[in-house]
Amino acid sequence: MGGARRDQALAAFEREFADEPLVLDKWFSMQATAVRCPGEPPVLEQVRRLMNHPAFSLRNPNKVRSLITAFCTGNLAEFHQTDGTGYAFWADQVIALDALNPQLAARLARALDRWPRYGPERASGMREALSRVARHPGLSPDVAEIVGKALAVGSAPRA
Repeated sequence: MGGARRDQALAAFEREFADEPLVLDKWFSMQATAVRCPGEPPVLEQVRRLMNHPAFSLRNPNKVRSLITAFCTGNLAEFHQTDGTGYAFWADQVIALDALNPQLAARLARALDRWPRYGPERASGMREALSRVARHPGLSPDVAEIVGKALAVGSAPRA
């Protein structure tokens, strides 16, 4: 369901469970994995707004998993939009998280490790995002390994 009724239901849920962090994690996940209704903006816009929510923190692994990881790994239709905005968002978040929690960043980095299996239009955007992360100075060994291996798999000749 979309529109005003959805927004009202989400707001009521948020008010009722504002003091329940684990329940709010589910609230974040539900929105990150939502199906976009016709005429609605991309789900990524809502994910970006939710990153400014007072209950969200990039320093809290549970919040990151419930919002960012849920979007990148659990909302394939929205994450893999052909305009590449999902991949650019992924790269931004992997880089930001790498400075705070390299293990969490490495786990998120795995969202693109199968990029060669996609069609050329999406694979190109994924490779570009992976390359951007790989070029980032001071990348942790955890993220560098995952991104490096993903890029290497894509450049290996196919049998």
